[in-house]
This record gives sequence, C-alpha cells and structure tokens, in this order.
Amino acid sequence: MQDFWFYIQLGLEHVLDFNAYDHILFLAALAVPFTFKQWKQVIILATIFTIAHCTSLAFSVYDVFSVDVGLIEFLIPVTIALTALFNFLRVFKEAHTTGIYFQSLATAFFGLIHGFGFSNYFNMLMAEEESKLGPLLGFATGIELSQVTIILVALLIAYLAQHLLRVKQSIFIIISSIIIFLITIPMLIETFPK
Repeated sequence: MQDFWFYIQLGLEHVLDFNAYDHILFLAALAVPFTFKQWKQVIILATIFTIAHCTSLAFSVYDVFSVDVGLIEFLIPVTIALTALFNFLRVFKEAHTTGIYFQSLATAFFGLIHGFGFSNYFNMLMAEEESKLGPLLGFATGIELSQVTIILVALLIAYLAQHLLRVKQSIFIIISSIIIFLITIPMLIETFPK
C-alpha cells in the first residue's frame, strides 16, 4: 500500500510541477471554454486524457510501443497550441455542440503524446517493481486528482473573471487562449526537431 501511495504522489507531482508547466498549460487550455455548469464535460475530457496518458505509459512499461523522445518533446507543446487554437473555433464557429466529439478524440490523442513524454522516467522507476499494474493505477489516480484540481481552479478563475469583473465569456476564452498560445511559443522553438 505504501508503494501505491508513492505512485499517487508521483502522479500528483507530475501534473502540479510548476517547473514542468506543460501539463498545467494543456489543462488550462482544455478548461478555458467551459463554465461551472459544464464541469462534467471538462472532467470527462480530463479523464479521457488520464486514461490515454496512462495507456501510453503502459505501452512503454510493457514494451508494446515506444516513440522517439525528441519528437514527443516537440509534440507536447504542439498539443497545447492546438488546444488553445481550437478554443477560437469554439468562439467563432460556435463549435461547442459538434466540437465535443472532436475534442474528445483530440484529448485522447494528446494524452497518449503526453504519456510517452514521461515514459522514460516512469520506466526507470518501474524497473524495480515486480507488478506494473499497481503503480500504473496509483499514478493514474494521482494524475486524475491533480487534473481535477487544476480544472476546478481554471473554472473558478473563469467564474471570477466573468461574474465579478464582468468579462464576456467569449472575450475571456480568446484572451486566455492567446496567453496560453504565447507561453507555448518558446516551448515550440526550444523543442523543434533539428
């Protein structure tokens, strides 16, 4: 049980690490278009992301599939940028109804990419483990708990901006998405394949 808690804590730290803020940026971009009334939708998207993230870790841990680390390091900021850009579609094309299916598939794909980005480090930790399933489930639990926390904070910020500061929802989505996109640009440049 102590090992299970270790992997829960590792999952929490993996997402909440401000030095590796790519995960936080992705979740913020994912949550920006939603309100508290739509909390179930965004939590479902986060859960899809968690499942996909841990699936790619399982692929790696069980030597089913692996991907070039350099490519993954570049694709992670690409997923953040694309999620921020998709938010513009939600505003300008009114994509909130038909777009949720596309967003679910995109979120799953992005989760796979983010999972492969962490797989080398996770594999080193798992080298000493006899059973791989318990640590994977513990890690998934930690990821899900931290993602729900970040999403609730993002929804709270959106609520405060839109209700206390009276910022129109579409303006909030556009400004937040631009900020996220701009923060992502240096990551794209830094990880661009040589």
